Amino acid sequence: MLVHEFVNGNKPIMVLIHGVLTPWQIWMPQIMTFKQKYNIYTIALNAHTEEAASEFVSVPAEAEEIVEYFKAKNIDTLDILCGISLGGKIAFEIWKGDKLNIHNLIMDGAPLVACPKFAVHIMINNYKSIIRKSKARDKKVIESFKKEFLPEKYLDSYLKIADLMSDKSIENMIGSAFAGGKIEGVKNQSRILFIHGTKGNEVLSRKAANLMKKYYPVTEVVCFQGDVHCYKVIYEPEKWIEVVEKFLEDHDKFFKGKLNYFIKINPITPTALAKK
Repeated sequence: MLVHEFVNGNKPIMVLIHGVLTPWQIWMPQIMTFKQKYNIYTIALNAHTEEAASEFVSVPAEAEEIVEYFKAKNIDTLDILCGISLGGKIAFEIWKGDKLNIHNLIMDGAPLVACPKFAVHIMINNYKSIIRKSKARDKKVIESFKKEFLPEKYLDSYLKIADLMSDKSIENMIGSAFAGGKIEGVKNQSRILFIHGTKGNEVLSRKAANLMKKYYPVTEVVCFQGDVHCYKVIYEPEKWIEVVEKFLEDHDKFFKGKLNYFIKINPITPTALAKK
């Protein structure tokens, strides 16, 4: 794991955690927006480090490593802890562990509920195929990446990650991310925002959002109608940032209504990409 710091002076702390196969650089729009107000720490998870190979063991292990990083810096309070997809699951694990004081927990597409084992097996095989073909610089997969998976500006960083990623890390990431686990039972003192879409595997994110709202009524849920997994944060970060800014700046007023964005896009799944 590596932590990229954007720190200047004494400001509240924001921590950003990316998802599976996504480089930490996807957070650059958020970093540029929030760095004047916050000291930002952007995590590059194990198996996603570009400089040297690293192994992803489990969600709890990643969460503990992040906690220990801040403890070593004598930091025990995070104003904002934010994660997308796998990063959202890790953020939840950190929050649940209660070893750091977290004022605001933000999750987008966090897979907090279990996925059927057969589906997990399919995802693991699909991700292995994507990584294998990416290492071989398969032209169809590269073109599919640029059109469907992430914006082209992140391709070089993604390929550096893919070149170093092992099959074992993929098995550990997907298996741990979709293992489910207990959601209820935390003595919550944080404000919580859960963002999700409606297409493809976002059915799991929606279920997780509903459970968070059930067990922690302070949870605010924003649904981007018509979106696939984490679409706004990656492809339309300005709209995602607007939602987060409103949550942070004007919580009560903003969430009296319901946010709905109607954007027609095609579902993106690992299966579709692996078949290219």
